[in-house]
Amino acid sequence: MTTTTIDPAAFRKVLGSYPTGVCVITALDEDRPAGMVVGSFTSVSLDPPLVGFFPDRKSTSWPLIEKAGHFCVNVMASDQTEVCRAVTARGEQKFVGVDYIVSDHNLPIIKDSIAAIECRLYSVTEAGDHWFVLGEVLSMEVVREDDPMLFHKGRYGGFAERM
Repeated sequence: MTTTTIDPAAFRKVLGSYPTGVCVITALDEDRPAGMVVGSFTSVSLDPPLVGFFPDRKSTSWPLIEKAGHFCVNVMASDQTEVCRAVTARGEQKFVGVDYIVSDHNLPIIKDSIAAIECRLYSVTEAGDHWFVLGEVLSMEVVREDDPMLFHKGRYGGFAERM
């Protein structure tokens, strides 16, 4: 097997040219919200209904979410940059100013997210310096109709339709 060496900076630059949607993965750590921002969310299977995302193995939030055994994927709208900043804060500052409700599945659903997808942890697989997390969908809803937040070339933005 041949090993190819790829420069990490070049890898980020090239893959950063591909825009991704932005989601906040949430759970409760006892009675406090735990969460992380991801740009790697995807649908995986219809039968059973599975979704996936890829947390960094160095994440301090992922172990809290994993321990909860279930999570909510909150699809962010283009006007929710401040929510993302609050969720990426460290320690006691995390979730300051973020409005959410706790669902019937005991999961934080962020107010005004575009969609909420509540999942049971299905599997976690090592994937290089990340984990590949699969969740089985328990419930889902569109919360509001709006443009999604996108991440492109290191920046948050929105969708602009071309005619």
